[in-house]
Formats: sequence, C-alpha cells, structure tokens
Amino acid sequence: MSGLESFVVDSQHCAALFRLGRDVEAGLAMIELIGAVQPSFDVLPQTIRQQWVLLLSRLLECQATQNWLALADYLEYELVQFLRDSLSI
Repeated sequence: MSGLESFVVDSQHCAALFRLGRDVEAGLAMIELIGAVQPSFDVLPQTIRQQWVLLLSRLLECQATQNWLALADYLEYELVQFLRDSLSI
C-alpha cells in the first residue's frame, strides 16, 4: 500500500471512530495521522501548504468544540480529497 493509500485508509478509519462515539481513540488516531501526513506537505509548494494549514485548523476547531460529526466529515471527505489532489501531483 502506498503512502497516499495508507493516509486515505487511516483518515476514513479515524472518521468512522468519531462517528461511533469513540472520540478518545479517534483523537489519538487523528494525531498519528496528522503526524504521518505532515512531512509529505513540507516539500510541496507554499500554496498547497497553506491549504493544508487551513484544513488542519478546521479539523482542530471541530475537535476543540467536540463537533465529532463535522470532524468525521472533514476527515472522510475533505481530507481524503485534499490528499488525493495534493499528493498525487
């Protein structure tokens, strides 16, 4: 499995955990996912890095407000699409 595919699977799994109400486990999985994804964006153009920071801030805002369903949606749809668009360049 490639790095991109692994990130997508992990993001979808994390979203599923949030939807199941397993927010502590999902939060830890999200931290691991973000830590694994971050180095991939460090080498990309600044515009993509800025988009990554914006998406990351939305994820963290949902987490801070405990909006688990919105967070799951961001992880499953927005993040997956962004990963596919950005890392398949």
